[in-house]
Amino acid sequence: MLTTLRIKNLALVSDLTLELQPGCNVITGETGAGKSIIIGALNLVLGERADRTLIRSGEESCSVEAVFDIRKLRAPLKGFLEENGLEPCEEHQLVLKRTFTSAGANRQFVNGSATTLATLAGIGEWLVDMHGPHDHQSLLHPAKQLVILDAFGGLEKEREAFGELVGRHAVLEQEKSALIVDEKTYAQQLDLLRFQVQEISGARLQPDEEKSVEAEFNRASNAAKLLQLSQAALDALSENENSLLTQSGVIGRVLAELQRVDAGAENLVGLHAQAGGALRELQTELSRYADKVDVDPARLAELEERLNLIHALKRKYGATLAEVIAFGEEAKQKLAALESRDAELARLNAALDKLDAEILSAGKKLSAARKIVIPLLAKAVSKQLEELGFKQSKFGIQQEMADGRWQMGNGHSNSHLPTPNSSGFDTVEFQFAPNPGEPAKPLRAIASSGEMARVMLALKTVLAAQDEIPVLVFDEVDANVGGETANAVGEKMKQIAAKRQVFCITHLPQVAAPADAHYVVTKQVKNGRTISEITLLDKKSRVTELARMLGGQSEAARKHAEALLE
Repeated sequence: MLTTLRIKNLALVSDLTLELQPGCNVITGETGAGKSIIIGALNLVLGERADRTLIRSGEESCSVEAVFDIRKLRAPLKGFLEENGLEPCEEHQLVLKRTFTSAGANRQFVNGSATTLATLAGIGEWLVDMHGPHDHQSLLHPAKQLVILDAFGGLEKEREAFGELVGRHAVLEQEKSALIVDEKTYAQQLDLLRFQVQEISGARLQPDEEKSVEAEFNRASNAAKLLQLSQAALDALSENENSLLTQSGVIGRVLAELQRVDAGAENLVGLHAQAGGALRELQTELSRYADKVDVDPARLAELEERLNLIHALKRKYGATLAEVIAFGEEAKQKLAALESRDAELARLNAALDKLDAEILSAGKKLSAARKIVIPLLAKAVSKQLEELGFKQSKFGIQQEMADGRWQMGNGHSNSHLPTPNSSGFDTVEFQFAPNPGEPAKPLRAIASSGEMARVMLALKTVLAAQDEIPVLVFDEVDANVGGETANAVGEKMKQIAAKRQVFCITHLPQVAAPADAHYVVTKQVKNGRTISEITLLDKKSRVTELARMLGGQSEAARKHAEALLE
């Protein structure tokens, strides 16, 4: 549920923090007081594109923040946040924030983490279902109507299983298409794959050999220089009359004489011995190093050729040797499949035939299940519509097989099998006849927004138990209704709110009275500026507001308001 909504510098709102209640929340107020700002703020924080003209006059930026309690949310929010690098929810609180400036900067946050507008909108689809007086487009689409039917009938698992079969069928069809080519293209593909496999396998690559080859090549290409430098170091150390070891011998004799004169110089003799030992160890290691340096032009050429081959293969097949090796393995598999094309095609055709039979069986079962559910949904919706004032209306659902024929895996068209999609073989169309004697028409042919609003409300009431979206917003969906119908609309809102949090903006006291919480929006002038404020009403204040909605503050109006609340 939505627990907190904070709006800053949006239209007539300066700084407003709204604490929301569970159940049914109604928002009322005079025309122009700013009730629609609440809906606009919710739309913004749920990912709708920003209209910068809504920034409060004189301000540079606007922000909206919404806090949701997600304890009962069924959507896979936790995994979605992890996949998108967003902070997890703390204490079951999801915090969404949207800011935009008059200069064009637009930022959005989820639990404090910056994110994209698309990500924010994706989360919003799980949280809030918004319905305005003309906002029923999704209800008009047959695809959405099929989703509603399946939700009512609890057929989501069967529908998902059917979609998985169709998905597997598409993958096998792609594999088959890759094999079915003309002979010239087939020969070209064979030649190319054979060349690639031979070139990579013939190189006998090791994933980590490049560094060792480069290191050896560098040593081999500098062998003459290395030998020259090591020999010069040996000469300076021990192989001429002024070498360090010769000079060390002279120093040793002087220090020995010094010790004979002064026994306290013994430590100097010891230090000299250590230095002499280090010089002799250096001489030994230098000699070994010089012996290993091999000036071998043939080996140098061999290493250079190997490096050139490695670099050439990387340019063709991958940024690293591991990628080149992986490319070669994949090419081997493709080559094997092409070389055994007939056998592979036979295997794919057999698998497709098996899937065709499974899809046909699953599709027929799904269609049959829908056929059973259709009259149940139609009856349930008709009952709700009757309570909403359509005493003699007719609501029905037409079920048809999708147009077209399915091209089966064996290349033949099945004249008894319609074209499937991930939803099954069916299309459905909700039809409605509001008045007796008139033929039922598709919902999209209904012109009256009042009629559409009540049909949508009837469906929402029926689907309240199945619907997974926790927050429903109704923006003046009670337009063009009144009297007993208005009472029924209020009761429907209350019924839906037993399972979902509901927000309803209304002008009708009959709709406002049954609500669990009642907010009123007013316009005030402070410091010469007009601002909109919203207040949660207590019981006494509700009577006053309902009386206003009934036409005034007369004693009769107040008694009527009290009766409505009772």
